[in-house]
Amino acid sequence: MLVSALRVRRGSGVISAHGSAALRREPMLLSVENLVVEYGAGAWRVQAVSDVSFDVRRGETLGLVGESGCGKSTLGRAVLQLFRPRGGRVLFDGTDLTRETGETLRRLRSIRAGASATSSPSR
Repeated sequence: MLVSALRVRRGSGVISAHGSAALRREPMLLSVENLVVEYGAGAWRVQAVSDVSFDVRRGETLGLVGESGCGKSTLGRAVLQLFRPRGGRVLFDGTDLTRETGETLRRLRSIRAGASATSSPSR
């Protein structure tokens, strides 16, 4: 399996992936654009994810690495729309997840969960 190399531009929160899928011109599977997640209310807001953007093409793998508490899990939950982001967009296979609700999101999550469960190396 080939893991993509990642480039991070300091201060921009933009991560771009370049690997064999980009060379094959595979379509984007996931595009996250300017994602912002905040906790709290009123004057007590904390920005857990701030202006994060990245793309993952079909056939690529993205890894998130960082210190404890830096927002990795929050970012993952926001991509899945388990936490609704305060700003930004999440495009999965051409569908803007930030505009979807209820049953549509549940269906999309179960399709992907079923696909990844069947390809698990532990089976």
